[in-house]
Parts: sequence; structure tokens; C-alpha cells
Amino acid sequence: MSKIFASPELALKDVLSDGMTIMSGGFGLVGNPESLIPEIKKAGIKDLTVISNNCGAEGFGLWMLLEARQIRKMIASYIGDNKLFEALYLSGEIEVELNPQGTLAERIRAGGAGIPAFYTRTGVGTIVAEGKHTEIFDGVEYVRERWLKADLAIIKGWKADPAGNVVFRKTARNFNPNMGAAATVTVVEVEEIVDAGDLDPDCIHLPGIFVDRIVKSTLNEKRIERLTISE
Repeated sequence: MSKIFASPELALKDVLSDGMTIMSGGFGLVGNPESLIPEIKKAGIKDLTVISNNCGAEGFGLWMLLEARQIRKMIASYIGDNKLFEALYLSGEIEVELNPQGTLAERIRAGGAGIPAFYTRTGVGTIVAEGKHTEIFDGVEYVRERWLKADLAIIKGWKADPAGNVVFRKTARNFNPNMGAAATVTVVEVEEIVDAGDLDPDCIHLPGIFVDRIVKSTLNEKRIERLTISE
């Protein structure tokens, strides 16, 4: 059965449902699944738990799902300049679980690797460790963190072959490969679908065994959240 789908809408068909947990790749607006997020909004599913570094920027990315009030809980590491995200949290309309950035990345990686828990120094003695198990190793205190897994991962790659092997371009790699391994169903949108054998095996970032569906991107805006240029 082919992993290649004709459109983002078809690539998400039969995998969306109310109350599901979705991992969405990207760091800021870099590596966002730009073509898949609008289809989730269009589907109208609600009460979602979304795991992502942040929640998009005004008018773009996961912000669309915030505006439509489709997200019940965000597991993230950064709110940033997203005023809507901030307002919904302060008004109690959305639950937010903030994680240290490295801890978030490792929780996702652990989910894909089948490691249910791990220990880290990050957050010890702070609000991050409240209610969590701690343990002493070699005289140093560590806090235990649980893996993160999802029903669906939506990620953006650069190139993929028909088997689902994916290559990411530069910083768009970010959380995407780890999320692709940590979900029950992984849907990847890519800028280019190449023939089998065209990708160097040594350069594969996400092996096809983790990828269920591939679709060519319909949106490639690649916006810059905050543009800073010299005179």
C-alpha cells in the first residue's frame, strides 16, 4: 500500500478525532507542518492535547487551532509573543504544561525509544519538580520525567522517498524526527518526493519505518516570526 497521499486533507483522513493527542513539529515557525495544520482546523476536532515547542504566531501555525478553540491543553516550552496563547491561559480556557526545552525534547525522544521515564538535573528545586519523584545519584539530586507519546504526529520535512524515509533541511530538523518516532500515526508533509534510491542512506534523519503517510506540501511560506536585519 502506498504511503503517498494526493493532498493534506486525504493524508489526515480517518486519523483525526476529538480528544486526541497531537505532536506538531517546528521550532518557532521553522519546520512547521504548514499544510497539515489548516486541515485539522477545517476538520473541526476539539479537546485536543497538543505537544509542540510553542503554539505558533498570530495568524499562523498552531495559532489557528487556538483561535478556533480546538486545543484543550498545550504541552510546550515557550509561549513567546503569542498574545492569544497568553490570554487563553490567563482566562483559564486552556491548560498549559510548560517544560524546560531540553526536557521536552528528551521526553519526546524517550517516547519514541520506548523509555517510560528518565532522570534529569533540570528543574530540581524549582516549580518544575513539584509533585515529581526525585532521587539521589552519586550524591546529586535528579527529578524523574515521563515520556511523551501521541496519537498523531504532523511534521514537515524537506525530501522523502516512497518508503517514507525523510530528510530535513538545516534548522527545520528540530523536534520533527523525534516526534515522528513517538506517535501511533505519523504524517509527513515534504517539499519534494523523490524516487526510491535517490536519498543517501547515511543522510536519512527519520527512517520510513516510523512514517505512515507522506504528502507534498501545498504551503511553503516559511515565515520568520521576528525579522531582525542590519542597516
